[in-house]
Amino acid sequence: MNPTRTDAYLRRIGAQRPASPTTEALRDLHSRHLRTVPFENLSIHLGEPVVLEEEALLDKVVDARRGGFCYELNGTFGLLLTELGYDVQLLAGRVHGDEGLGIPYDHLALRVRTVDGGDLLADVGFGAHSHGPLAFGERGDQADPGGTFRVVEAGDDVDVLRDGRPQYRLERRPRSLRDFRAGAWWHSTSPESRFTRSLVCSRITADGGRITLSGRTSTTTDADGRKEVRELGTDEEVLAVYRDGFGIGLSVVPAVHEPGRSGQFG
Repeated sequence: MNPTRTDAYLRRIGAQRPASPTTEALRDLHSRHLRTVPFENLSIHLGEPVVLEEEALLDKVVDARRGGFCYELNGTFGLLLTELGYDVQLLAGRVHGDEGLGIPYDHLALRVRTVDGGDLLADVGFGAHSHGPLAFGERGDQADPGGTFRVVEAGDDVDVLRDGRPQYRLERRPRSLRDFRAGAWWHSTSPESRFTRSLVCSRITADGGRITLSGRTSTTTDADGRKEVRELGTDEEVLAVYRDGFGIGLSVVPAVHEPGRSGQFG
């Protein structure tokens, strides 16, 4: 990244360049990212390639003003934080599910060290999760608008819990972005992946609630947990929610495609 691209990224999330890479500045960047850059898997169903390379990620998130899933969102956020002077490590995770842990490189999260001694877990790519970074070394409850979180020991790894339920298990060993290509390929093409079986576009709203579009179902949740669910009848209504709710301009309504038919990966 160069200074011009960094400034464009900061404008994308409505943030000022921090004077120094502090914990407070990271919390602000993290929150703004979640409110402006949606968690979405539209590329998989639009036949667009998922490319885990710096320039491609910046083209998508910064220039095209799109979102992505964990590899894209945390991968791009890690580039921004590194450019701003943070010490960033990419960590590989496996998501806890009904059938146990997911595949290796199932998830990408960030371990971020700040100039004022912070050692934090930043994650802007897990959908409904913490609104702010978590203290990586803290083993007690961590209150957050997204729930009560804990980071607990799991052998050589750590588990991240939300409201008492395990979310994912993280290795401590730093990885590179290219290490996640196999996981991104699996999630983009496998019929067993939750991302190939459904459409999602979601972000936190300014009041701390959430707006989500799943196919043709629009769900708005306020900060107190009250939900409004609407079934959208026409393509124009769906495209309007993508445009007005997420800032994503599309010419066609995405539809779940059959894995292996036309997916691309780079």
